[in-house]
Amino acid sequence: MRAGDRPRKWCPATAQAPEVTCPQGAMIPPRLFSARSWAALEGVRRWTPWARAVPGPGRLFPVHAPSRLLLVGCAHRAKHQEPSGKKLLSEKKLKRHFVDQRRVLVRGGRGGDGASCFHSEPRKEFGGPDGGDGGSGGHVILKVDRQVKSLSSVLSRYQGCDGEDGGRKNCSGRNGALLYVRVPVGTLVKEGGQVLADLSHPGAEYVAALGGAGGKGNRFFLANDNRAPVTCTPGQPGQERVLLLELKTVAHAGMVGFPNAGKSSLLRAISNARPAVASYPFTTLNPHVGVVHYEDHQQVAVADIPGIVRGAHQNRGLGLAFLRHIERCPFLLFVVDLSVPEPWVQLDDLKAELEMYEPGLSRRPHAVVANKVDLPQARARLPQLQARLGQAPIALSAATGENLEELLQRLKELHDDHVAVELEQGRQPLRW
Repeated sequence: MRAGDRPRKWCPATAQAPEVTCPQGAMIPPRLFSARSWAALEGVRRWTPWARAVPGPGRLFPVHAPSRLLLVGCAHRAKHQEPSGKKLLSEKKLKRHFVDQRRVLVRGGRGGDGASCFHSEPRKEFGGPDGGDGGSGGHVILKVDRQVKSLSSVLSRYQGCDGEDGGRKNCSGRNGALLYVRVPVGTLVKEGGQVLADLSHPGAEYVAALGGAGGKGNRFFLANDNRAPVTCTPGQPGQERVLLLELKTVAHAGMVGFPNAGKSSLLRAISNARPAVASYPFTTLNPHVGVVHYEDHQQVAVADIPGIVRGAHQNRGLGLAFLRHIERCPFLLFVVDLSVPEPWVQLDDLKAELEMYEPGLSRRPHAVVANKVDLPQARARLPQLQARLGQAPIALSAATGENLEELLQRLKELHDDHVAVELEQGRQPLRW
């Protein structure tokens, strides 16, 4: 400094930044620091208990300053880091875990509390009560979604959204949002053995649990004999119920047969469904629904019901779990295996199991499909089966595609008859 010059105050924004020593002892060039960096580091130096002087030109920062700032930033990020939620299963994985029964606890949202306050305004001494009412709790609603195929995505407990509390100036709280639970088509809602709702059409809804009513503010209790009420009521709790959801597959036609009769192969041949196919029994453990398209834009849904065994009506094996899905089908396709010694015995056993499970189920409109006609021993038994039935069955081969046109034509006739009966009785038929 020359004589006569006034001392200048050092400013980190204008002065040349000194070299800083990092914890390892290396020197950081001054060009890597800006005025904002110096301000941040100077703030750290100001509040740390071991700081003894404000940094200036020619002085080195303490070794702890940069690492201290880094540790504070990491701790801040870890504190505000969002917890990692459970990864949702894809629809493909959900189909592997087919669930047709689910016990669900539903509880509506709690209503908001009413407010107790008085109007406050200059030059208005007696403003009176102005406490608003609380908002109502949100309902829990079951809604049919055609994209959902089973109850595997339904949780075991649902809690509705709570309503907001009332506020000043007669402001009512906001109502709780509605909570929609997506369920597949054909879901039965039961409570204590009683059927409450049958959600058999797309878009159908059922209010499973009502939300609680909101509380009243002190404005509600204003009367001529009580000009300054301080009473307010709390919100009511939501409705709590334990429901049993039971899925019954909804389709136009249901293919019924013994295990390894070729039902899955037949469904793959007439529709775009791809159920598992193998040469051992009980390959299909879950119902599959395939859609058959026709030229006049008609669509017929065909359900592949897992194999029925003798004694299924007594819940032998998984009999009742499989028979449950046949109740929704207005007409049936009895698939018999022509390769067995007596295929007509299979048909009698199937009709007997259906009749014991639900009277009149076996007498619905149906067609008999004789599968595996491509085998030599099967073709030889076709005349005997025709003589036993008194009518010609639909003889085909799902493996080679032989005579599939006759089945598709018979399927369309059964569907047209069903639509005509539904319209005649004033009901809307199921459309896919």
